[in-house]
Amino acid sequence: MKSIAALQECVTPWSDGLEPSDAELDAIEEELPVISAEVELLDVRIALMDRVPNELDERRFRRAVHRLLDARRMVAAASVQVPGGAA
Repeated sequence: MKSIAALQECVTPWSDGLEPSDAELDAIEEELPVISAEVELLDVRIALMDRVPNELDERRFRRAVHRLLDARRMVAAASVQVPGGAA
């Protein structure tokens, strides 16, 4: 019987491709406001799953949705390239 370990070459070939590249890390960093806002909205939704929302819960949900929309708008605006470098 052949024993298998996670880092043996036949199971998981080791390569430098296992780590994210600098470009991938930069892309994640640019998207971080959106990711954080999505996590916040998910937290609110999870909290509201097992109860009837009251007025405070509804405001918290709307605020989380608005933060997500604002974060998406900011990331989209930052990623738009203006021709000629003018704003």
